[in-house]
Amino acid sequence: MFDVKTKSELKKGNPAVFREVFRLLYPRLKGYCKLFISDESEVEDIVQESFLTFWEKHKSINTGKRIESLLFVMVRNRCLNYLKSSRLDWGRISLDNLDVQELQYLYQLDLNEKEEKSLEEMLVLSFREAINNLPDKMKTVFVQCKLEGRKQKEVAEELGISQKMIEKQIAKAKSQIREQLMKQYPTLVVVVGMLLE
Repeated sequence: MFDVKTKSELKKGNPAVFREVFRLLYPRLKGYCKLFISDESEVEDIVQESFLTFWEKHKSINTGKRIESLLFVMVRNRCLNYLKSSRLDWGRISLDNLDVQELQYLYQLDLNEKEEKSLEEMLVLSFREAINNLPDKMKTVFVQCKLEGRKQKEVAEELGISQKMIEKQIAKAKSQIREQLMKQYPTLVVVVGMLLE
């Protein structure tokens, strides 16, 4: 996304270039952070603290590495540290129960030159795929109620089914999506849970 010249200017401490990087990446980083944490003010603090740390360490920027990867990893690590320190427990599973190998997967850092998809992108693609794998009627109900934000009553009337049936379809859809995502990302219990709230 950012060329070598931009990275060189960042390394020199050019505030105008830093502001541009902030402007371009802040919305994406904030959205990514929301996958982990629902508290809006905490999300903003984490993203801003990550940018502050990035700015403080601008002299050590490697112009051969991807800036966005570095910032995403900084935000991810801060999110996980926040969740661990808050001792948030989602059902019977908490981050404290994950073993070292699982946490390494969550903390993985891909700053090599390969244009691989970030964990965020892979999870979104898998989420979409899980939705597409739902039976047609269930998919329609889930998309309209959960993704488009339409009222259940409205969707029920349009499809000619009861509101109770809509609720059942949504619950089944969540269960199927959760099952598929947990097969692919067994260590991302917290994130998958938040995607399906």
